[in-house]
Amino acid sequence: MSWGTELWDQFDNLEKHTQWGIDILEKYIKFVKERTEIELSYAKQLRNLSKKYQPKKNSKEEEEYKYTACKAFLSTLNEMNDYAGQHEVISENMTSQITVDLMRYVQELKQERKSNFHDGRKAQQHIETCWKQLESSKRRFERDCKEADRAQQYFEKMDADINVTKADVEKARQQAQLRHQLAEDSKADYSSILQRFNQEQWEYYHTHIPTIFQKIQEMEERRIVRIGESMKTYAEVDRQVIPIIGKCLDGIVKAAESIDQKNDSQLVVEAYKSGFEPPGDIEFEDYTQPMKRTVSENSLSSSKEGKAELKFGGKSRGKLWPFIKKNKSPKQQKEPLSHRFNEFMTSKPKIHCFRSLKRGTQSLCYHKELMKRTLGKPTHAFEARDYVLSLKLGATPEDFSNLPPEQRRKKLQQKVDDLNKEIQKEMDQRDAITKMKDVYLKNPQMGDPASLDHKLAEATQNIEKLRLETQKFEAWLAEVEGRLPARSEQARRQSGMYDGQTHPTVTNCAQDRESSPDGSYTEEQSQESELKVLATDFDDEFDDEEPLPAIGTCKALYTFEGQNEGTISVVEGETLSVIEEDKGDGWTRIRRSEDEEGYVPTSYVEVYLDKNAKGAKTYI
Repeated sequence: MSWGTELWDQFDNLEKHTQWGIDILEKYIKFVKERTEIELSYAKQLRNLSKKYQPKKNSKEEEEYKYTACKAFLSTLNEMNDYAGQHEVISENMTSQITVDLMRYVQELKQERKSNFHDGRKAQQHIETCWKQLESSKRRFERDCKEADRAQQYFEKMDADINVTKADVEKARQQAQLRHQLAEDSKADYSSILQRFNQEQWEYYHTHIPTIFQKIQEMEERRIVRIGESMKTYAEVDRQVIPIIGKCLDGIVKAAESIDQKNDSQLVVEAYKSGFEPPGDIEFEDYTQPMKRTVSENSLSSSKEGKAELKFGGKSRGKLWPFIKKNKSPKQQKEPLSHRFNEFMTSKPKIHCFRSLKRGTQSLCYHKELMKRTLGKPTHAFEARDYVLSLKLGATPEDFSNLPPEQRRKKLQQKVDDLNKEIQKEMDQRDAITKMKDVYLKNPQMGDPASLDHKLAEATQNIEKLRLETQKFEAWLAEVEGRLPARSEQARRQSGMYDGQTHPTVTNCAQDRESSPDGSYTEEQSQESELKVLATDFDDEFDDEEPLPAIGTCKALYTFEGQNEGTISVVEGETLSVIEEDKGDGWTRIRRSEDEEGYVPTSYVEVYLDKNAKGAKTYI
């Protein structure tokens, strides 16, 4: 059904209808635009919500996220972040595929509608002009006909009057003929204009108007189709993100299913386990027979040693410290208190944890060993008391000695791992500076190689400091784990804090507790530990008696000034003998002459090993 044939006389109504269609399209565009704004606002709120509940870095909250339930919650926050991203995708796609496209189409539609109705108005004006011409020729024909009739009547009147002269009659006749001629001309002109108007009118109603209205109809139908396609796109944009949103929801479900209550319970044990043994049974002390009462593990010695107990701590008699472990082993013969005390004072014990006078917390171990040697009993009561005191004071020693053994081991292991990461970072930085220096050497126009020497030396010093710090914490870690650290020449050279100090024969608190399965202390184990340390110290003192054979040669790539004990200075290009390869600590032992040897950084030399030499092994 065509608008040109059915609505040929509804030009004004069609103009109003097409304008209404454009208004509907603009309203839909506004709707989509507001929807995109809502999606963006929703996505922003979701992201802010996810960010709000994210754990803060370097805070206690971050440590809590080791539990599976917290990990699942963190996964939920991340999935919600991705979920918000999909709503941003919806907004972006709706803007690009619907809003922008329809706004451009509306402008084109308005231009097309304006052109079509302009042509229609032009056709209307033309037919109106033709109609006016027809009316004008018609009125002129009518006027001329009336003038001819009046002239004819006047002629007949003059011709019938006998008093009128012949000349007047002739004049009236000529006037009548002229009027008749004008009427005939007007008739012919009116007929011609009428014929032309009918032709124009037919073309107007059967050609021009139908063509224009057909264009308007097609324009309106395209608008309707376009708005329908936009609605489909509107739905497709939502449908496209449904699978990804489904994956986000599946991720949340998977995170929830990954929660392991048993694992979380084990993490609680690992987080708060102190490593202490629970206290044993308390023996009954019969005060009804003061002269014959048995010796209790809670007393310092026998009845004769009660006075010594009062001297060491008057108010501590009968007081039960937390975590005291009852020693159920047969009681050993104890020597007199004065003899044990004199023996201890004349001996020169080497105490591991007495490395620095500034570490007041570690000096407690010295007094524990004193009490252990003089009284010959376990020190769990003193360990527990010191642990409680350290918690009350809030002190945090460098070696974490205020923590229980298990927690201390974890802290030390974490510190060692962090230091190793820093060392690797510094080594990467040093390698980068070295490469840059090589580039400057090959291309002097790019920079001065000497300007990098300071940075290179600084990086090397930082690595040395970090390695020293790492070895210090590794030694404490070995003590906590119950191992005696094997001290090499490299450790003695780098660890300046060990110089001038004696080697301990007693271990720290955690090692005392781990010396036996039930947490009790035995004298045999203490003696065995002392023998091991003495043997290690003895071997260390005679390590350098016999010179090591050369296993290869090396060439110095850079100048190194050995300022620390155990190092040796080398000059760039110098050739020296290698007597000990890098064992993974970044240092190589070299010899310049029979009496001059030491360590240099491995990265400063290029090593040429003799494969046939004894001891030529590669350490990783």
